[in-house]
Amino acid sequence: MDLPIVVGVDGSEPSLRAVDWAADEAVLRGASLRLVYASLWERYEGAALAHDVGRSSEQIRAQDIVETAARRGHRRHADLKISIDTLPEEPEYTLVRESRHASLLVTGTRGRSGVAEALLGSVSLSVAGHAHCPMVVVRDSRDKQVRPGTHGRIVVGVGVGVGERPTTPAAVRFACDEARLRGAVLDAVRAWRRPAHGTTDHPLLVGEPARMHEEQAVEVLDKALHDVPADVEAHRRTVEGHTRDVLVAASRDADVLVVGAERHHRHFGLQLGRVAHGVLHHSACPVAIVPERA
Repeated sequence: MDLPIVVGVDGSEPSLRAVDWAADEAVLRGASLRLVYASLWERYEGAALAHDVGRSSEQIRAQDIVETAARRGHRRHADLKISIDTLPEEPEYTLVRESRHASLLVTGTRGRSGVAEALLGSVSLSVAGHAHCPMVVVRDSRDKQVRPGTHGRIVVGVGVGVGERPTTPAAVRFACDEARLRGAVLDAVRAWRRPAHGTTDHPLLVGEPARMHEEQAVEVLDKALHDVPADVEAHRRTVEGHTRDVLVAASRDADVLVVGAERHHRHFGLQLGRVAHGVLHHSACPVAIVPERA
């Protein structure tokens, strides 16, 4: 059975932009769309939602929210198969459970001010750390619009897992699939940093430690991309700098930024590393967090 793309909606404009992005993705994949609203969100955010849509909190109803989201999806793609559901549960619990039976989980951000728009909503951040399927957080663009295939480039960060270990094979496979679906180039990026104190005892050794670190980065890239299909155009790129900063810069002309997340056996679900956490907050394009199956 083909699994749907699940979108967490809450009535906010960022969540509706997530519906736009997910609808485009569903068409690419030949998948259906499932729109889910967890009704306990209203208890905590009803007043804010009312402010967003110009209605009193009493008028905000779960069914209205998912039906509005469904209409948005059908305006994007009239023939798209869309199902809706409202659940009387906490949103984090609902979406993590939904991710067990989804091909992809999609959420938006919830910024409402100049400061807040730079931050990631607590629900999206929590779910990103625990989802069982790949999850995409749709970051707001400058013009607040979702435009598919703008750059023709999918970026995968290599060496972005917990502890800076090489990116999981699942993340590379996901990035390859996205590149193939979109007819885009796969751009694999590995950040590296020169040692703080280079060897200067001998003139011939000046710069040698930095060269060795860059060569190691190239080796990691080659290993990570060893099994990339022949029909995917893949580029390798090593960049000196902090991994988060390198990937945020790469996101500025990418359609999707892909990073991996590894399961911790002593903790529930997935735990995000500092790099994944950082790009979720600051990426200029949608970010895909891909779990590695143990």
